[in-house]
Amino acid sequence: MKTAILGVTGSIAAYKACELVRMFVKHGGIDVHIIMTASATEFVTPLTFRTLSRNPVCINMFDEPDQWTPGHISLAEKADILIVAPCTANVAAKIANGLSDDMLTSTILATKAPLLLAPAMNTGMLDNPATQANFNLLQSRGVHFVDTEEGDLACGTTGQGRMAKPDKVYIKALKILEDS
Repeated sequence: MKTAILGVTGSIAAYKACELVRMFVKHGGIDVHIIMTASATEFVTPLTFRTLSRNPVCINMFDEPDQWTPGHISLAEKADILIVAPCTANVAAKIANGLSDDMLTSTILATKAPLLLAPAMNTGMLDNPATQANFNLLQSRGVHFVDTEEGDLACGTTGQGRMAKPDKVYIKALKILEDS
């Protein structure tokens, strides 16, 4: 059985990650482990993800691990793929710069598994030269992306920046797993 680590970050699009978990578990037969940033818990509760994935949800770096190996290391080693959906501009910047100040970014830095990002953010943030430079740097390092979509945004505007539909992320993840 393949293992996917799903990172969920602080975006209104976090609700889409719930459907993504269901797809992996129900259709893909994939063991899904969730890592949430503290900000993500403001949008969807850990209980929702624990129920859908049937696995504990990691949030805090200093939670008691299930085994002697630190949590971020055991998850990094267990991963066949690591997906961040939604991926905020903040988390993308941390990944691009090798910062690891929470459970998610520490696990990303420690894994050798393919990394797939599904960005979600306001159009202005998406178009910002710093964000685009981070995306280009990550792509040059072999990080995979599912492009954002155009539509109504949580800020009340319309434009590019919506997280891709869960089925698009799911299909891209399966393709990466198949190719790796």
